[in-house]
Amino acid sequence: MAKSEPVPERRQIVHVDLDAFYASVEQRDDPRLAGQPVIVGGPSKRGVVLAASYEVRPFGVRSAMSMADALRRAPKAIVVPPRFEAYVEASAQVFAIFAEFTPLIEPLSLDEAFLDVSASFELFGSGVDVATRVRQRIADEVRLNASAGIAAVKFVAKIASDLAKPNGQLAVPADETEQFLAPLPVGRLWGVGPKTEEVLRAHGLETLGAVARRGEAWLRERLGPAGAHFYALSRGLDPREVEPSRQAKSVGAEDTFEVNQRGSAALEPYIHAQALRVARRLRRSGLRGRTIVLKLKTSDFQLHTRRMSLPEATDDGQLIFRHALGLLHDFGLDRPVRLTGVSLTNLDDGPDQLKLIDAGEKKAQRLNLTLDAIASKFGESSIRPADLVDVNVEDGPFDDVRGQIGATRGLGGKKPQRE
Repeated sequence: MAKSEPVPERRQIVHVDLDAFYASVEQRDDPRLAGQPVIVGGPSKRGVVLAASYEVRPFGVRSAMSMADALRRAPKAIVVPPRFEAYVEASAQVFAIFAEFTPLIEPLSLDEAFLDVSASFELFGSGVDVATRVRQRIADEVRLNASAGIAAVKFVAKIASDLAKPNGQLAVPADETEQFLAPLPVGRLWGVGPKTEEVLRAHGLETLGAVARRGEAWLRERLGPAGAHFYALSRGLDPREVEPSRQAKSVGAEDTFEVNQRGSAALEPYIHAQALRVARRLRRSGLRGRTIVLKLKTSDFQLHTRRMSLPEATDDGQLIFRHALGLLHDFGLDRPVRLTGVSLTNLDDGPDQLKLIDAGEKKAQRLNLTLDAIASKFGESSIRPADLVDVNVEDGPFDDVRGQIGATRGLGGKKPQRE
């Protein structure tokens, strides 16, 4: 095996993860929820759990679980609708604290980030010192708990923070990395899903230590290039840097219906609303996109997508809707639909290309700016096209480009939920 690039002797990566973030924000803001089993999600049993407080987890409730399953396990749990604005505000406060310790911050979502604090020793001490101070600042100023992992590489720091939960921190010295990883189950390896885990276990590889002992050649022979990847991680070899300039790959919005919808005509208003939400989010983030993606999930849970690329990037909702409508008609629907989603990829945050803008495009730009100003002052539902009178047009809790996650809303005026 070619030797991996050596990790700098004093390299320190801190992974910080807020504990049960959405649920903790709800418990913080409503004293009646303190110490209670709280589930954040929409009221529909067809939705999923967005967050579960630690009080409800002993019942087996976890995020991404179906709401129906969660309520069967914990029928007395308190279900709270998500409040995106509160989560964004808390996240901004937390990331402002991060920035006081290092500029090398790689956000993974609203509530999770890697920090490279290798150059901060003189100012703030070791990675352990930084993690301690960051967590204390978050507790004092944002009134939330966070866990942290400290290690020489990202992979190990992430595992350490997971093991430190809730409200703890765990440091793994560089020279103890392999010893730390050896007893952990193979499912901890990045890139190992249920099927790959089954294959590894079939070969007698139950732990990361067992993977490391097999050697790269043996793993590569049976698993291909992935074998080399798993071997490196099992030994804690992870040369990836913290990337503070991570940019969203897509901006999207999707909706799970309370009742399955049949036919293109029934879906059009919802796709229109999604297109407008995506466009509004693009404009807020200073982004434009060239490739439009339309996603449908039919009643048999089959997922179907269509996409098309525009000659130039756009942030105009009506333009996105018109092209998404064309994609919709390409599907040839023959069964009911339970979910639709619109997203834009091939994002561009640069200035518009110098060109002659026709009067129609200038008018659309002025209209969008006016609509944004009205929505900002009076709310997203204050003005909307006629076909969206009965459709939810507000940004959902996942209309966020930082985490590269699409929005999911319960429709017909329902609260947000995630598929």
